Amino acid sequence: MFMNALLRKCSSHRSGLSNQQQFRPNGTPGVGKTTLGKELSQRTGLTYVNVGDLAREGQLYDGFDEVYQCPVLDEDGVVDELEEKMVQGGVIVDYHGCDFFPERWFHIVFVLRTDNTKLYNRLESRGYTGKKLQDNVQCEIFQTIYEEAMEAYSEEIVHQLPSNDPEDLEKNLEQIMQWIEQWMKDHN
Repeated sequence: MFMNALLRKCSSHRSGLSNQQQFRPNGTPGVGKTTLGKELSQRTGLTYVNVGDLAREGQLYDGFDEVYQCPVLDEDGVVDELEEKMVQGGVIVDYHGCDFFPERWFHIVFVLRTDNTKLYNRLESRGYTGKKLQDNVQCEIFQTIYEEAMEAYSEEIVHQLPSNDPEDLEKNLEQIMQWIEQWMKDHN
């Protein structure tokens, strides 16, 4: 549905990808950001960056959270590390949080949403337990990531996509490819 509104602003074009557009798959852990981002990177040639991997490789941490049993991200360090890539363009940035990324970096933000029962099962299969499991499911129930995205970015660039099964993944990829084609026509 959002694609029709988005396409009204744009029209279709099928040529090589520009290295300027960039966007974010966003959402609670377990909704499919990584799967979507990697597949889209393969289909488009855009550079895929997983912020968790970037932080691990560059040791971009500000400590360790004992409650959630995970490192605390050095957000300023991540932004500094990504700046050059973002200026070059053509980047897909995969991370669940959004409030520390500069709005100027992204043309569109897709917040993936998953049925709570499916999300619970996905997170449980990843080894999430206790507070970490409950807080992430509640984050999805209360649309926390979507609301953060709406506060961090211009409303017109934030869109929700269902992400419950392989059919949703394929439909989302098709919609995003349409958006990319449209973006290219409007900006070339």
